[in-house]
Amino acid sequence: MCPGFLFENQKGKIYTVSRLTEEIKELLEGTFDFIWVEGEISNFRIPTSGHYYMALKDERAQIRAIMFRPQARYLKFTPEDGMRVIAQGRIGVYEPRGEYQIILDYLEPLGVGALALAFEQLKKKLAAQGIFDEKVKKPLPFLPQKVAVITSPTGAAIRDFLKIIHRRFANIEIIIVPVKVQGDQAAAEIVEAIEIVNRELDVDVIVLTRGGGSLEDLWAFNEEKVALAIRASKVPVVSAVGHEIDTTISDLAADLRAPTPSAAAEILVVEKESLKNRIGQLGSRLEMSLRSSLVNNNQKLSAFSKRLKDPRKRLADLWIHLDELNARLLRRMELEIKERKRNLDAEERALVLHSPAKVIINLSQKIAFQKRSLILSITRRLREFKMGLSLLEEKIKDISPFSILKRGYSITRKIPENIVVRAASQVSKGEQVSVTLGEGSLECQIRKVVPDS
Repeated sequence: MCPGFLFENQKGKIYTVSRLTEEIKELLEGTFDFIWVEGEISNFRIPTSGHYYMALKDERAQIRAIMFRPQARYLKFTPEDGMRVIAQGRIGVYEPRGEYQIILDYLEPLGVGALALAFEQLKKKLAAQGIFDEKVKKPLPFLPQKVAVITSPTGAAIRDFLKIIHRRFANIEIIIVPVKVQGDQAAAEIVEAIEIVNRELDVDVIVLTRGGGSLEDLWAFNEEKVALAIRASKVPVVSAVGHEIDTTISDLAADLRAPTPSAAAEILVVEKESLKNRIGQLGSRLEMSLRSSLVNNNQKLSAFSKRLKDPRKRLADLWIHLDELNARLLRRMELEIKERKRNLDAEERALVLHSPAKVIINLSQKIAFQKRSLILSITRRLREFKMGLSLLEEKIKDISPFSILKRGYSITRKIPENIVVRAASQVSKGEQVSVTLGEGSLECQIRKVVPDS
């Protein structure tokens, strides 16, 4: 029977599995073509295809759900198990398994916006990677000479920034790198601009800025790739995005965060007049310090000149003292030489008494004596050993079986077992035996067995 074929019998219409599944599919998909569902995500997974597979459940039931990759890539956050969401989609039936599921087009977390959740997820992820650590952030130069500003060339942020810079220190060179600061392509352009500045422009600082806006407007500055590009930059980066209350991922990743574009200019550049006044104050303080030092040194010089005496008298005293020291040194040397000579004579006498030649003679005599004693002792022990050996030989001869055989005894063995015969009952008439004598042996045949009476 072909799939999809149905027929009628006495029991009514009978469906094939395929036909029944098709009708269920048409019914469900035609009835629920656009629905909203609220539930909790469970069993969430992302296979290599990039599709999102999950189940949406409540206290009493659950339904399978899938969001295909083209729709999933537009989500600003990553779904997680346990997250309560509102989902929009349509009911679909997967015929090979006879399962129904909801095919999602949109997903939004409950209680918090998707962008806010995505912001917190990315913030947590980058913090775990150390992107926001203070120890990896680069210090800013005291007075940068060339600054690259990555922003929209028509926005209010760049106008405020340039106004403050020119008022405070007009000598600084500003290079504007134009990018989109809002929309889908903005993040990619910002990353490319940071790379171009590092690769092609010799600047001291990068300023990444734009004016205020909603979370959606500022989202380009919350992209992961922007944070990684900021951290990879060899040039220090100042982030001044939005108003003072706005905080973006780029603010957290930057080497320095400024609350507004104007504040970035004020933080980055010290006012020229303030510098000039500071230099003037330091110059005045240095001049006063030098004058005071000269006066003090002149006073000390006058005091020293008054205390200074005729150096010739001082030299004469030193010469006399030197002669006295020389005489004391000579006397000390003579005493030391005499003392060392007495010690040397005593050592020489001791060496004569303990002359190696005398020691060798004494040791030679001692060795000769010990040698004679050793020879005598060895000779005596050898005689004792020989006497003991002779006694042992005699004893061995006395107890040797061959000595017993020579006294007229013999050993009888059965043939072929070669078993020693100890009793007449071990052999029978006609058996062969071997008789070992004191000299030679005999092979005999038993003619008669006489048992022991």
